[in-house]
Amino acid sequence: MSSRSGSPPSAPARSSAERAADPLWLVPVAGGVMLRVHAQPGASRARVVGLHGEAVKVQVRARPIAGAANQELVTVLARALAVRPSAVSVVAGPHGREKRVRVDGIDVPTATSRLAPFVDKGEGGD
Repeated sequence: MSSRSGSPPSAPARSSAERAADPLWLVPVAGGVMLRVHAQPGASRARVVGLHGEAVKVQVRARPIAGAANQELVTVLARALAVRPSAVSVVAGPHGREKRVRVDGIDVPTATSRLAPFVDKGEGGD
């Protein structure tokens, strides 16, 4: 019988070597992960395009007016990570390009594998 107490199942313990292999732009937090994101508003397409330094670069069509760019950023990341948009929230940097985005209900290995098609394109993200 599964518990629906609201707390996520505990993840198996990971070795220090496994944690050291985690990308710098993705860190585990209680109940989910935290992403470092570089947002590019006013782009021609909304998509995850790769890495920008030590952050995931996400382009959105919306301009940063009345939170529209942040709303679209949440939608793009939710789609890429295969989670509900309500599980994604901008927790730092709402008015800048560099943001911290929390994603609940997902762990580092899952997030890494789901973002791999976007970020494992080699060098070239600006």
